[in-house]
Amino acid sequence: MLGKTRIILFFIFMGLFTVAYQIGAISTVNEDEALQILDEFKNTIDVIDGFGIFVNNVMIALPMFIPGVGVAWGLFSGWSTGFAFASILTSIPTLSNFPPLAILYYSPFGIMELIAYSLGISRSYMIAYAIIKHRTIKPQLLITGIEIGIVIILLVIAGYIEFAMIDNAKEMIPNIEDL
Repeated sequence: MLGKTRIILFFIFMGLFTVAYQIGAISTVNEDEALQILDEFKNTIDVIDGFGIFVNNVMIALPMFIPGVGVAWGLFSGWSTGFAFASILTSIPTLSNFPPLAILYYSPFGIMELIAYSLGISRSYMIAYAIIKHRTIKPQLLITGIEIGIVIILLVIAGYIEFAMIDNAKEMIPNIEDL
């Protein structure tokens, strides 16, 4: 029964992360804020590589395993990622018809990151629930360690795929630096 509950919680938190991301992505962003976020984004993609993307994502993912707090952090991360996407759409009107969830569900790195974050958020909830119910969390520690390992592996692969896609986009769009 515990395995079935684990799977259900994973998908519930995957859905909640998606909703938080979508809310951020449909937010109204003023021009100044959008330009500032786009400028930070451009500066980041100019100097980052696959390992840098991995480090950034793992620094976001690991706090998601903190009991209770990880749920709030994970949902905030989903919203803020969506908000950054909304900022890019505001700054680049030609992308305005691009569906925000496409980057999350149709890119290989997006789905890997979504899985990684959903693992962390749902484990945070499970440990917090055990603590609230005065149950021992000791049995969950080994599986939490395994899940952290899975998250790290997913994010390493996702980081290098995302970098390759960004690098490829730079070559395909000669004026990407002008965005």
